[in-house]
Amino acid sequence: MKIEHVGLFVSKLEQTVSFYEKYFGAVASAKYHNPRTTFTSQFLTFSDGARLEVCTRADLNSSRLTGYPLGYQHLAFALGSRQAVDTLSAKITEAGYQHLSGPRVTGDNYYESVVCDPEGNQIELTV
Repeated sequence: MKIEHVGLFVSKLEQTVSFYEKYFGAVASAKYHNPRTTFTSQFLTFSDGARLEVCTRADLNSSRLTGYPLGYQHLAFALGSRQAVDTLSAKITEAGYQHLSGPRVTGDNYYESVVCDPEGNQIELTV
């Protein structure tokens, strides 16, 4: 298992992507926009393969307790297979932790399930 990527909500997507490209040598993916929501993101890949998903949406707010706050949004673990995502998602849910979505294939072709840790921090389980 490895950390697949970290998600970061920002108010200025293009400016943030440019910052990481300029100062950290990141390579940006094509921009993804979910046509059903205002969610837009780009993945930044760094020289060692680490990735940062820079995200934005129209309904961002400054509260870390509700909605979609600015700042780090989720931690994603690559589990290696869809079966592993399904199994761990079920195990965490059965233990009584919050299950937010999935397992599902997202609009940008990710297979994921989103659960929460005991503090409510989002954990994205991916292949």
